[in-house]
Amino acid sequence: MWRLSKHAALFAVGAIAYFEIELHWRYFAGTLPVHWTMPILGGVLFLLLGGLNEWLPWEMPFWGQCLLGAAMVTAAEFAAGCVLNLWLGLGVWDYTDMPFNLMGQICLPFSAAWIVVSAAAILLDDWLRWQLYGEDKPHYRWI
Repeated sequence: MWRLSKHAALFAVGAIAYFEIELHWRYFAGTLPVHWTMPILGGVLFLLLGGLNEWLPWEMPFWGQCLLGAAMVTAAEFAAGCVLNLWLGLGVWDYTDMPFNLMGQICLPFSAAWIVVSAAAILLDDWLRWQLYGEDKPHYRWI
């Protein structure tokens, strides 16, 4: 039960954080509203990014975790885009006008942005697990 509530809380943090990122981005881009599936994707990805330290040794350089995280987010974005946009035709996003895009679902500029978002998610998850759940104090290898 405790494990479930911990994961539910971390999922909620990721869902809310990603919703806020999407809301601000779409507000300034003039493409509101945020689709209801985006917080779900954000929550799942926050759990996956937070799990990197569960599955990988702490000795993995932080930049490597960020690159791996960005690859995970990009893969999830492509899978979600194929289902939501191409298969179901919901039109949640369209990167066709972006440089280096693949089927309008992912593009190089946003994949690069996911590196920064992944870094923030990894740091936040590690801090929450340490402060709220008594897990190991975060420490990172930077090089």
